Amino acid sequence: EVQLVESGGGLVQAGGSLRLSCAASGFTFDDYAIGWFRQAPGKEREGVSCISSKDGSTYYADSVKGRFTISRDNAKNTVFLQMNSLKPEDTAIYYCAAGYEAGTLSRALYDYWGQGTQVTVSS
Repeated sequence: EVQLVESGGGLVQAGGSLRLSCAASGFTFDDYAIGWFRQAPGKEREGVSCISSKDGSTYYADSVKGRFTISRDNAKNTVFLQMNSLKPEDTAIYYCAAGYEAGTLSRALYDYWGQGTQVTVSS
């Protein structure tokens, strides 16, 4: 059974940091790109960052560039999203997803999704 389990969300003040984790199982983790997406109330789900399966190349949405860092530990089947300098507009449910052919943040390229973890940034 494929599983993606996010953790690390919570409530933080603006300017603070959180580190999200995405633990994967049930598929060959090394073969899949992993992306982080988020969805705020009343808004569409948007891509935040992704990391490739092959060379570890990364991509960031403009809104988080310079503040968020994605990384992966293939030995532990886990991807991390370090979020610094958080802003109230970062408040959302954060989802991780796995895509075999994914190289960008196009949602259609992602095959498996987690249930999400809530991130709330207070002003």
